[in-house]
Amino acid sequence: MSTEIRVPTLGESVTEATIGQWFKKVGDTVSADEPIVELETDKVTIEVPAPAAGVLEAIAAQQGETVDVGALLGAIGAAGASASPPPAESRPQPAAAPQEAATQPAPSSERPPAPSAQKMINENGLDAGGISGSGKHGQVLKEDVLAALSRPAAAAQPASGAPQDAAPKVYQPAPASAPAAKPSEVKAPEAKGPAAPRGPVAADDASREERVKMTRLRQTIARRLKDAQNTAAMLTTFNEVDMKPVMDMRNSYKELFEKKHGVKLGFMGFFTKAVVHALKEIPAVNAEIDGDDLIYKQYAHIGVAVGTEKGLVVPVVRNADQMSIAEIEKEIGNLGKKARDGQLSMADMQGGTFTISNGGVYGSLMSTPILNAPQSGILGMHKIQERPVVVGGQIVVRPMMYLALSYDHRIVDGKEAVTFLVRVKESLEAPERLVLDL
Repeated sequence: MSTEIRVPTLGESVTEATIGQWFKKVGDTVSADEPIVELETDKVTIEVPAPAAGVLEAIAAQQGETVDVGALLGAIGAAGASASPPPAESRPQPAAAPQEAATQPAPSSERPPAPSAQKMINENGLDAGGISGSGKHGQVLKEDVLAALSRPAAAAQPASGAPQDAAPKVYQPAPASAPAAKPSEVKAPEAKGPAAPRGPVAADDASREERVKMTRLRQTIARRLKDAQNTAAMLTTFNEVDMKPVMDMRNSYKELFEKKHGVKLGFMGFFTKAVVHALKEIPAVNAEIDGDDLIYKQYAHIGVAVGTEKGLVVPVVRNADQMSIAEIEKEIGNLGKKARDGQLSMADMQGGTFTISNGGVYGSLMSTPILNAPQSGILGMHKIQERPVVVGGQIVVRPMMYLALSYDHRIVDGKEAVTFLVRVKESLEAPERLVLDL
Protein backbone atom coordinates (compact mmCIF):
# COMPACT_ATOMS: atom_id res chain seq x y z
CA MET A 1 0.00 0.00 0.00
CA SER A 2 1.32 3.44 -0.95
CA THR A 3 1.66 6.40 1.41
CA GLU A 4 0.87 9.78 -0.11
CA ILE A 5 3.18 12.78 0.28
CA ARG A 6 1.16 15.99 0.47
CA VAL A 7 1.90 19.69 0.95
CA PRO A 8 1.70 20.41 4.70
CA THR A 9 0.04 23.43 6.27
CA LEU A 10 2.48 26.28 5.63
CA GLY A 11 1.30 28.86 8.13
CA GLU A 12 -1.19 31.66 8.39
CA SER A 13 -2.06 33.37 5.07
CA VAL A 14 0.23 31.04 3.06
CA THR A 15 -1.83 28.93 0.66
CA GLU A 16 0.68 27.77 -1.95
CA ALA A 17 4.34 26.99 -2.49
CA THR A 18 6.81 26.25 -5.27
CA ILE A 19 8.72 22.99 -5.58
CA GLY A 20 12.35 23.89 -4.90
CA GLN A 21 14.04 20.53 -5.41
CA TRP A 22 13.55 16.83 -4.83
CA PHE A 23 16.22 15.20 -2.68
CA LYS A 24 15.26 11.75 -3.97
CA LYS A 25 14.29 10.34 -7.35
CA VAL A 26 11.76 7.66 -8.21
CA GLY A 27 13.03 4.28 -7.09
CA ASP A 28 15.22 5.62 -4.25
CA THR A 29 14.87 4.22 -0.75
CA VAL A 30 13.73 6.71 1.89
CA SER A 31 13.58 6.60 5.67
CA ALA A 32 10.72 7.89 7.79
CA ASP A 33 11.06 11.63 8.56
CA GLU A 34 13.95 11.99 6.09
CA PRO A 35 13.74 15.28 4.13
CA ILE A 36 12.44 14.33 0.70
CA VAL A 37 11.41 17.56 -1.05
CA GLU A 38 12.01 21.29 -0.55
CA LEU A 39 9.18 23.83 -0.80
CA GLU A 40 9.64 27.57 -1.26
CA THR A 41 6.95 29.92 0.09
CA ASP A 42 6.71 33.69 0.15
CA LYS A 43 8.50 33.80 3.51
CA VAL A 44 10.47 30.64 4.19
CA THR A 45 11.93 27.56 2.56
CA ILE A 46 10.87 24.32 4.26
CA GLU A 47 11.76 20.67 3.83
CA VAL A 48 8.95 18.10 3.74
CA PRO A 49 9.86 14.88 5.59
CA ALA A 50 8.92 11.45 4.31
CA PRO A 51 5.71 10.32 6.09
CA ALA A 52 6.88 6.67 6.03
CA ALA A 53 9.85 4.49 5.16
CA GLY A 54 9.94 2.70 1.82
CA VAL A 55 10.65 3.46 -1.82
CA LEU A 56 9.72 6.68 -3.63
CA GLU A 57 7.45 5.25 -6.29
CA ALA A 58 6.00 8.41 -7.82
CA ILE A 59 6.61 12.16 -8.09
CA ALA A 60 3.46 14.17 -8.83
CA ALA A 61 4.90 17.72 -8.90
CA GLN A 62 8.17 18.64 -10.55
CA GLN A 63 10.71 21.32 -9.64
CA GLY A 64 9.40 24.82 -10.31
CA GLU A 65 5.70 23.89 -10.17
CA THR A 66 3.35 25.78 -7.87
CA VAL A 67 1.27 23.63 -5.52
CA ASP A 68 -1.52 24.39 -3.05
CA VAL A 69 -1.65 23.34 0.58
CA GLY A 70 -2.77 19.71 0.70
CA ALA A 71 -1.81 18.99 -2.92
CA LEU A 72 -0.31 15.61 -3.79
CA LEU A 73 3.47 15.68 -4.16
CA GLY A 74 4.20 11.99 -4.64
CA ALA A 75 3.86 8.54 -3.12
CA ILE A 76 6.01 6.14 -1.12
CA GLY A 77 5.59 2.41 -1.58
CA ALA A 78 6.63 -0.45 0.66
CA ALA A 79 10.31 -1.38 0.63
CA GLY A 80 11.10 -3.75 -2.23
CA ALA A 81 8.09 -2.66 -4.28
CA SER A 82 8.79 -1.51 -7.82
CA ALA A 83 8.09 2.05 -8.80
CA SER A 84 4.54 2.56 -10.00
CA PRO A 85 3.27 5.09 -12.52
CA PRO A 86 2.63 8.63 -11.24
CA PRO A 87 -0.75 9.28 -9.59
CA ALA A 88 -3.64 10.04 -11.91
CA GLU A 89 -3.55 13.77 -11.31
CA SER A 90 0.09 13.99 -12.41
CA ARG A 91 0.21 11.30 -15.14
CA PRO A 92 1.26 12.93 -18.44
CA GLN A 93 -1.20 12.84 -21.30
CA PRO A 94 -0.32 10.60 -24.26
CA ALA A 95 1.36 12.36 -27.16
CA ALA A 96 -0.88 13.40 -30.02
CA ALA A 97 -0.72 11.46 -33.25
CA PRO A 98 1.75 12.85 -35.83
CA GLN A 99 -0.97 13.93 -38.24
CA GLU A 100 -2.79 15.79 -35.45
CA ALA A 101 0.40 17.54 -34.35
CA ALA A 102 0.93 18.76 -37.89
CA THR A 103 -2.48 20.38 -38.11
CA GLN A 104 -3.05 21.55 -34.54
CA PRO A 105 -0.38 23.58 -32.65
CA ALA A 106 0.33 22.62 -29.07
CA PRO A 107 -1.19 25.00 -26.52
CA SER A 108 1.23 27.39 -24.78
CA SER A 109 -0.08 26.43 -21.35
CA GLU A 110 -2.48 24.10 -19.63
CA ARG A 111 -4.82 26.98 -18.89
CA PRO A 112 -6.13 29.72 -21.20
CA PRO A 113 -4.70 33.21 -20.65
CA ALA A 114 -6.15 35.28 -17.82
CA PRO A 115 -9.03 37.56 -19.00
CA SER A 116 -6.94 40.73 -18.65
CA ALA A 117 -4.07 39.05 -20.51
CA GLN A 118 -6.37 37.83 -23.31
CA LYS A 119 -7.75 41.35 -23.74
CA MET A 120 -4.26 42.80 -24.19
CA ILE A 121 -3.31 39.96 -26.56
CA ASN A 122 -6.34 40.73 -28.76
CA GLU A 123 -5.81 44.50 -28.69
CA ASN A 124 -2.13 44.26 -29.63
CA GLY A 125 -2.45 41.49 -32.20
CA LEU A 126 -0.17 39.07 -30.35
CA ASP A 127 0.05 35.30 -30.63
CA ALA A 128 -0.79 33.76 -27.25
CA GLY A 129 1.16 30.63 -28.20
CA GLY A 130 4.39 32.62 -28.34
CA ILE A 131 4.07 34.05 -24.81
CA SER A 132 5.55 32.11 -21.90
CA GLY A 133 3.18 32.06 -18.92
CA SER A 134 4.36 32.58 -15.34
CA GLY A 135 1.03 31.86 -13.68
CA LYS A 136 -0.15 28.67 -12.09
CA HIS A 137 0.18 25.70 -14.48
CA GLY A 138 1.78 28.01 -17.04
CA GLN A 139 -1.18 30.37 -17.36
CA VAL A 140 -0.37 33.57 -19.25
CA LEU A 141 -0.88 36.60 -17.01
CA LYS A 142 -1.16 40.30 -17.77
CA GLU A 143 2.46 40.77 -16.64
CA ASP A 144 3.61 38.17 -19.20
CA VAL A 145 1.93 40.14 -22.01
CA LEU A 146 3.52 43.36 -20.76
CA ALA A 147 6.91 41.65 -20.79
CA ALA A 148 6.29 40.41 -24.34
CA LEU A 149 5.39 43.94 -25.45
CA SER A 150 8.62 45.30 -23.96
CA ARG A 151 10.88 42.74 -25.67
CA PRO A 152 12.39 43.25 -29.13
CA ALA A 153 10.24 42.41 -32.13
CA ALA A 154 12.14 39.15 -32.68
CA ALA A 155 10.86 37.90 -29.34
CA ALA A 156 7.21 38.99 -29.77
CA GLN A 157 5.84 38.53 -33.31
CA PRO A 158 2.40 39.90 -34.21
CA ALA A 159 -0.26 37.36 -35.07
CA SER A 160 -0.31 38.56 -38.69
CA GLY A 161 3.28 37.35 -39.16
CA ALA A 162 4.43 40.63 -40.69
CA PRO A 163 8.17 40.64 -41.55
CA GLN A 164 10.51 42.35 -39.11
CA ASP A 165 13.75 44.27 -39.66
CA ALA A 166 17.01 42.46 -38.94
CA ALA A 167 18.06 44.95 -36.27
CA PRO A 168 16.32 44.55 -32.90
CA LYS A 169 13.65 47.11 -32.16
CA VAL A 170 10.83 47.56 -29.71
CA TYR A 171 7.56 45.96 -30.81
CA GLN A 172 5.06 48.49 -32.19
CA PRO A 173 1.31 48.17 -31.52
CA ALA A 174 -1.01 46.88 -34.24
CA PRO A 175 -2.48 49.33 -36.82
CA ALA A 176 -5.56 51.42 -36.16
CA SER A 177 -7.82 48.50 -37.09
CA ALA A 178 -6.98 47.04 -33.69
CA PRO A 179 -7.45 49.68 -30.98
CA ALA A 180 -4.30 50.40 -29.00
CA ALA A 181 -4.24 49.45 -25.35
CA LYS A 182 -4.98 52.23 -22.91
CA PRO A 183 -1.95 53.59 -21.06
CA SER A 184 -3.44 52.51 -17.75
CA GLU A 185 -3.65 48.94 -19.04
CA VAL A 186 -0.11 48.81 -20.41
CA LYS A 187 1.55 50.28 -17.31
CA ALA A 188 3.03 47.52 -15.16
CA PRO A 189 1.71 47.47 -11.61
CA GLU A 190 4.38 48.63 -9.16
CA ALA A 191 3.75 45.89 -6.61
CA LYS A 192 4.53 43.11 -9.09
CA GLY A 193 8.22 43.78 -9.47
CA PRO A 194 10.95 46.26 -8.70
CA ALA A 195 12.40 46.60 -12.20
CA ALA A 196 11.17 48.38 -15.32
CA PRO A 197 10.58 46.38 -18.52
CA ARG A 198 13.81 45.34 -20.22
CA GLY A 199 15.03 47.17 -23.30
CA PRO A 200 16.49 45.63 -26.45
CA VAL A 201 19.61 43.50 -26.01
CA ALA A 202 22.23 42.94 -28.70
CA ALA A 203 22.38 39.39 -30.03
CA ASP A 204 26.00 38.85 -29.00
CA ASP A 205 25.18 40.01 -25.46
CA ALA A 206 22.06 37.85 -25.21
CA SER A 207 24.10 34.70 -25.85
CA ARG A 208 26.19 35.47 -22.76
CA GLU A 209 23.27 36.02 -20.41
CA GLU A 210 21.61 33.53 -18.11
CA ARG A 211 17.91 33.90 -17.30
CA VAL A 212 16.88 32.39 -13.96
CA LYS A 213 13.39 32.59 -12.49
CA MET A 214 13.27 34.45 -9.18
CA THR A 215 12.46 32.30 -6.18
CA ARG A 216 9.29 33.09 -4.28
CA LEU A 217 11.41 34.27 -1.35
CA ARG A 218 13.39 36.68 -3.56
CA GLN A 219 10.15 37.98 -5.14
CA THR A 220 8.73 38.64 -1.68
CA ILE A 221 11.91 40.38 -0.52
CA ALA A 222 11.84 42.63 -3.60
CA ARG A 223 8.16 43.46 -3.17
CA ARG A 224 8.38 44.20 0.56
CA LEU A 225 11.45 46.41 0.23
CA LYS A 226 9.85 48.44 -2.55
CA ASP A 227 6.61 48.71 -0.57
CA ALA A 228 8.57 50.05 2.40
CA GLN A 229 10.16 52.73 0.21
CA ASN A 230 6.82 53.69 -1.30
CA THR A 231 4.90 53.78 2.00
CA ALA A 232 7.18 55.05 4.76
CA ALA A 233 8.75 58.50 5.05
CA MET A 234 12.15 56.89 5.52
CA LEU A 235 15.12 58.81 6.85
CA THR A 236 18.51 57.69 8.24
CA THR A 237 20.60 59.21 11.01
CA PHE A 238 24.20 58.21 11.80
CA ASN A 239 26.53 58.08 14.74
CA GLU A 240 29.72 56.27 15.67
CA VAL A 241 30.60 54.21 18.70
CA ASP A 242 33.91 53.40 20.35
CA MET A 243 33.83 49.60 20.62
CA LYS A 244 36.88 49.32 22.92
CA PRO A 245 34.87 48.98 26.18
CA VAL A 246 32.70 46.19 24.75
CA MET A 247 35.70 44.46 23.19
CA ASP A 248 37.65 44.65 26.46
CA MET A 249 34.74 43.19 28.43
CA ARG A 250 34.26 40.48 25.83
CA ASN A 251 37.94 39.50 25.87
CA SER A 252 37.96 39.41 29.67
CA TYR A 253 34.95 37.14 30.10
CA LYS A 254 34.44 35.25 26.84
CA GLU A 255 36.03 31.99 28.04
CA LEU A 256 34.17 32.02 31.38
CA PHE A 257 30.97 33.01 29.58
CA GLU A 258 31.21 30.14 27.10
CA LYS A 259 32.09 27.66 29.84
CA LYS A 260 29.06 28.63 31.93
CA HIS A 261 26.43 29.24 29.24
CA GLY A 262 27.62 26.94 26.44
CA VAL A 263 27.53 29.69 23.83
CA LYS A 264 30.11 32.19 22.57
CA LEU A 265 29.90 35.80 23.67
CA GLY A 266 29.43 37.93 20.57
CA PHE A 267 28.52 41.52 19.85
CA MET A 268 24.86 40.89 19.02
CA GLY A 269 23.99 40.26 22.66
CA PHE A 270 25.35 43.69 23.63
CA PHE A 271 23.66 45.43 20.69
CA THR A 272 20.31 43.78 21.32
CA LYS A 273 20.43 44.67 24.99
CA ALA A 274 21.42 48.26 24.17
CA VAL A 275 18.52 48.50 21.69
CA VAL A 276 15.86 47.28 24.13
CA HIS A 277 17.11 49.78 26.74
CA ALA A 278 16.79 52.60 24.21
CA LEU A 279 13.33 51.39 23.09
CA LYS A 280 12.03 51.77 26.66
CA GLU A 281 13.04 55.43 26.63
CA ILE A 282 11.92 56.16 23.04
CA PRO A 283 8.76 54.04 22.51
CA ALA A 284 7.98 55.68 19.15
CA VAL A 285 10.80 53.66 17.58
CA ASN A 286 8.96 50.52 18.75
CA ALA A 287 5.61 51.54 17.26
CA GLU A 288 3.76 51.10 13.98
CA ILE A 289 0.95 52.79 12.04
CA ASP A 290 -2.40 51.03 11.60
CA GLY A 291 -4.71 53.23 9.55
CA ASP A 292 -5.15 56.42 11.57
CA ASP A 293 -3.87 54.83 14.77
CA LEU A 294 -0.42 54.50 16.30
CA ILE A 295 0.27 51.19 18.05
CA TYR A 296 2.92 51.39 20.77
CA LYS A 297 4.34 47.98 21.67
CA GLN A 298 4.91 47.26 25.34
CA TYR A 299 7.29 44.45 24.43
CA ALA A 300 10.41 44.11 22.28
CA HIS A 301 10.52 41.37 19.63
CA ILE A 302 13.86 42.04 17.92
CA GLY A 303 14.34 40.83 14.35
CA VAL A 304 17.90 39.83 13.46
CA ALA A 305 18.62 39.99 9.72
CA VAL A 306 20.47 36.87 8.55
CA GLY A 307 21.90 36.41 5.06
CA THR A 308 21.44 32.94 3.57
CA GLU A 309 22.16 31.39 0.17
CA LYS A 310 18.52 31.96 -0.81
CA GLY A 311 18.24 35.54 0.40
CA LEU A 312 17.77 37.68 3.47
CA VAL A 313 15.56 36.37 6.27
CA VAL A 314 14.70 38.04 9.59
CA PRO A 315 14.05 35.61 12.44
CA VAL A 316 12.72 37.20 15.62
CA VAL A 317 14.08 37.08 19.18
CA ARG A 318 10.87 37.32 21.20
CA ASN A 319 10.63 39.27 24.45
CA ALA A 320 14.28 40.30 24.20
CA ASP A 321 13.59 42.97 26.82
CA GLN A 322 13.09 40.20 29.38
CA MET A 323 16.26 38.26 28.47
CA SER A 324 19.80 38.36 29.74
CA ILE A 325 22.72 38.74 27.34
CA ALA A 326 23.37 34.98 27.62
CA GLU A 327 19.76 34.12 26.74
CA ILE A 328 19.85 36.51 23.79
CA GLU A 329 23.09 34.97 22.47
CA LYS A 330 21.63 31.46 22.75
CA GLU A 331 18.44 32.40 20.91
CA ILE A 332 20.31 34.25 18.15
CA GLY A 333 22.61 31.25 17.73
CA ASN A 334 19.65 28.86 17.44
CA LEU A 335 17.80 31.08 14.96
CA GLY A 336 20.93 31.65 12.87
CA LYS A 337 21.56 27.91 12.58
CA LYS A 338 17.94 27.25 11.62
CA ALA A 339 18.13 30.00 8.98
CA ARG A 340 21.29 28.58 7.40
CA ASP A 341 19.84 25.04 7.45
CA GLY A 342 16.52 26.16 5.97
CA GLN A 343 14.63 25.08 9.09
CA LEU A 344 12.96 28.37 10.04
CA SER A 345 9.22 28.16 10.61
CA MET A 346 6.66 30.88 9.95
CA ALA A 347 6.39 31.50 13.70
CA ASP A 348 10.14 32.23 13.85
CA MET A 349 9.75 35.17 11.46
CA GLN A 350 6.54 36.87 12.54
CA GLY A 351 5.77 39.65 15.00
CA GLY A 352 9.06 41.61 15.06
CA THR A 353 8.85 45.19 16.40
CA PHE A 354 12.40 46.38 15.58
CA THR A 355 15.23 44.98 13.43
CA ILE A 356 19.02 44.87 13.70
CA SER A 357 21.07 44.34 10.54
CA ASN A 358 24.79 43.53 10.83
CA GLY A 359 26.46 44.40 7.53
CA GLY A 360 29.80 44.55 9.28
CA VAL A 361 30.28 40.79 8.99
CA TYR A 362 30.57 41.33 5.22
CA GLY A 363 32.92 44.31 5.54
CA SER A 364 30.38 47.13 5.14
CA LEU A 365 31.73 50.42 6.52
CA MET A 366 28.49 52.42 6.23
CA SER A 367 25.00 51.86 4.78
CA THR A 368 21.39 53.02 5.01
CA PRO A 369 19.26 49.97 5.92
CA ILE A 370 15.70 49.73 4.60
CA LEU A 371 12.80 49.41 7.04
CA ASN A 372 11.21 46.03 7.60
CA ALA A 373 7.58 47.20 7.31
CA PRO A 374 5.45 47.86 9.29
CA GLN A 375 8.23 48.51 11.82
CA SER A 376 9.30 52.11 12.36
CA GLY A 377 13.02 51.51 12.93
CA ILE A 378 16.01 49.39 11.89
CA LEU A 379 19.56 49.64 13.24
CA GLY A 380 22.50 48.99 10.95
CA MET A 381 25.78 47.76 12.46
CA HIS A 382 28.98 48.02 10.45
CA LYS A 383 32.61 47.03 10.30
CA ILE A 384 34.79 47.75 13.35
CA GLN A 385 37.77 49.69 12.06
CA GLU A 386 40.65 51.32 13.91
CA ARG A 387 40.64 55.09 13.37
CA PRO A 388 42.33 58.10 15.01
CA VAL A 389 39.95 59.89 17.38
CA VAL A 390 40.33 62.59 19.99
CA VAL A 391 39.88 61.40 23.59
CA GLY A 392 40.56 63.82 26.45
CA GLY A 393 42.37 66.19 24.14
CA GLN A 394 44.70 63.47 22.83
CA ILE A 395 44.69 61.74 19.45
CA VAL A 396 44.41 58.00 20.02
CA VAL A 397 43.63 54.97 17.88
CA ARG A 398 40.33 53.29 18.75
CA PRO A 399 38.19 50.52 17.20
CA MET A 400 35.27 52.54 15.86
CA MET A 401 31.98 51.47 14.31
CA TYR A 402 29.45 53.54 12.40
CA LEU A 403 25.82 53.07 13.43
CA ALA A 404 22.88 53.88 11.15
CA LEU A 405 19.27 54.17 12.27
CA SER A 406 16.68 54.24 9.49
CA TYR A 407 13.28 55.29 10.78
CA ASP A 408 9.77 56.17 9.64
CA HIS A 409 9.52 59.94 9.98
CA ARG A 410 5.72 59.67 10.04
CA ILE A 411 6.03 58.16 13.54
CA VAL A 412 9.48 59.10 14.81
CA ASP A 413 10.62 62.71 15.04
CA GLY A 414 14.22 63.63 14.33
CA LYS A 415 14.90 64.40 18.00
CA GLU A 416 13.62 60.96 19.03
CA ALA A 417 15.68 59.19 16.38
CA VAL A 418 18.89 60.97 17.36
CA THR A 419 18.23 60.40 21.07
CA PHE A 420 17.61 56.70 20.47
CA LEU A 421 20.90 56.31 18.62
CA VAL A 422 22.79 58.27 21.29
CA ARG A 423 21.36 55.97 23.98
CA VAL A 424 22.57 52.92 22.05
CA LYS A 425 26.01 54.54 21.74
CA GLU A 426 26.14 55.34 25.46
CA SER A 427 25.25 51.78 26.45
CA LEU A 428 27.94 50.30 24.21
CA GLU A 429 30.63 52.73 25.34
CA ALA A 430 29.80 51.96 28.98
CA PRO A 431 28.50 48.35 28.90
CA GLU A 432 28.17 48.26 32.68
CA ARG A 433 25.02 50.35 32.12
CA LEU A 434 23.43 47.27 30.55
CA VAL A 435 24.17 45.21 33.65
CA LEU A 436 23.02 47.91 36.06
CA ASP A 437 19.92 48.76 33.94
CA LEU A 438 20.89 52.42 33.63
